[in-house]
Amino acid sequence: MSTDTQNDGDSGRLVMRPLNRLETVSEQVYAYVLLIPAAILLGFIAFYPLLNTLWFSLLGDDVFSPDPFGEFNGFGNYADLLAGEAQLPQQFLDVGLSGSFPFIEMGTPFLQQALFVTLAFAIISVLFETLIGFGQAYVIDQDFRGRRWVRVAIIIPYALPIVIQAMIFYLMFNPTIGWATDLMQAIGVFGDNPLASSRDSFFIVLVADIWKTSAFMALLILAGLQSVDRSLYDVAKVSGASPWQQFKYITFPIVLPALLVAMLFRTMDAMRIYGLVDATAGCEQVPSMTCLVITALQGSRRWATASAVAFLTAIVIGLLVIVYLIGLRGSEGGVA
Repeated sequence: MSTDTQNDGDSGRLVMRPLNRLETVSEQVYAYVLLIPAAILLGFIAFYPLLNTLWFSLLGDDVFSPDPFGEFNGFGNYADLLAGEAQLPQQFLDVGLSGSFPFIEMGTPFLQQALFVTLAFAIISVLFETLIGFGQAYVIDQDFRGRRWVRVAIIIPYALPIVIQAMIFYLMFNPTIGWATDLMQAIGVFGDNPLASSRDSFFIVLVADIWKTSAFMALLILAGLQSVDRSLYDVAKVSGASPWQQFKYITFPIVLPALLVAMLFRTMDAMRIYGLVDATAGCEQVPSMTCLVITALQGSRRWATASAVAFLTAIVIGLLVIVYLIGLRGSEGGVA
């Protein structure tokens, strides 16, 4: 046997040895091994930018240098943001939310104001989108004539681009040509120019988001509804269960995992709201956390401060994700 043939055989044995060992491991270990490439890719795509943002947030701002980052500043940017001493764009410093939103007093640091607006938007929008989406999913899950057209009508708002959606609501509530402004003024809800009021603009953006993304919730909840075994309803009817009892003990427990997943995705998306705000009322009226990041980058070139706000937003989103995962694990245990 030649030397080259022997070397090829040794190389083949070296390659096959780890593969042969995989045949002896448990299915759980084998599944984790298969997930290693995806975990490495996810770490490069998701965690590396996050760690990079953390590092940038620990540097100082240098607005007069080609390199916008200065020397190492530690947690100084975070301390300035929490104390309200960060050098933020002037249009954000001039926003007066104390008269528009409860729980916001004069002198409240702007980071806290932006966090309050973002959390309020996420909680209210996800709540109403869940209720409306559940109702829509429950309707289109029934067997009736014209169900296909009802599904199309529900999906159309979600198919619209954000800019077009924002322009629709901007024109609706424009004080000069908008028909909805006169209607809301007649019932005493809006002032003369709703797009110039933080409270009214917040309501407009909220309604626009609910109108668009309720369909997203409906589609995910519909997938959960269609996984319910229909024979369970027949057994419940024979047992004399009312429609409410069927929903409470059959529909809701089975759909709950899909419902929590839908709420998780919508909450993460709502916490990053920017495009709809910017194209409808502007970040000056509805100052979300992402609005602060973008304006700090583009308006004053304070990249380190913007990185600190972005990382704080990521921390809040991470905490909300943990809450959802705990709820999801509990719901799966309850169903099992």
